[in-house]
Amino acid sequence: MSNFLTNPTPDVYEGHAPEVKIRSKKMIMWIIIFAVVMLFAGITSAIMVLYGKLLWVHINPPFIFWAGIGLIVLSSLTMILSVRGLKAGNLNLAKWGSLATFILGMAFVYTQNEGWNQMKAMGMGNTMTKTEQGLTESHWNSLGKLSGNYGTDYYFELNGVQLVKEGDKFYLPIGDGVGDDKTLEVQTTFNATGALLSVLVYLHILHLVFGLGYLLVNFVRIQTGKLKQADWINLHVNGMYWHFMGILWTYLFLFIFFIY
Repeated sequence: MSNFLTNPTPDVYEGHAPEVKIRSKKMIMWIIIFAVVMLFAGITSAIMVLYGKLLWVHINPPFIFWAGIGLIVLSSLTMILSVRGLKAGNLNLAKWGSLATFILGMAFVYTQNEGWNQMKAMGMGNTMTKTEQGLTESHWNSLGKLSGNYGTDYYFELNGVQLVKEGDKFYLPIGDGVGDDKTLEVQTTFNATGALLSVLVYLHILHLVFGLGYLLVNFVRIQTGKLKQADWINLHVNGMYWHFMGILWTYLFLFIFFIY
């Protein structure tokens, strides 16, 4: 493992002009970014399709998600400083900028995980039960498991219309009055919103971990002198991916909590 961190792979660009290496590495990173965009576009497209067909939950984001936005923005700034430092031959700035970005990235991962845990505590997630044989089973919660203040912390929507809660009952308004009783539907409907939300959160964390791993590799190589000013493109493409992950999460955050 230490050998992998400190010794880069053989330079396949040896003998070529530096511009060839720069263009090639940037192109590879753009292809990776495009693939990730297509993956998340598929998931968000599924959300848009299901939104008009199912009972949907709108939930206020936990404050810790807002803190995560701040952390990811700050980490992009330290990443910029790190890349600029390496380009200028300032290895100390490059090294400490990379380390700061890594620490901020880890803190951001914590906010994402903790944010989901807080929503799970409200009933957005799954429930673990024991079978007669003593085995543990996981069941995704129905909409009726949600807790909190209806209308403030969360609300249900069907076909673009917010359900009205009266006592323990949920109604779909029709005209100026209360219409269909949707209580049974609320109590029994699978919480597709929560399931898709958890997929987006943890899939983003997984992709962020790849960026953190590459960042750690680059930090160690700067520390050991294996990554120098002439190799700035390695840290630059790391920064491309890192900034993209921050932009992606900001989009997902707005999409999840304010668009759909």
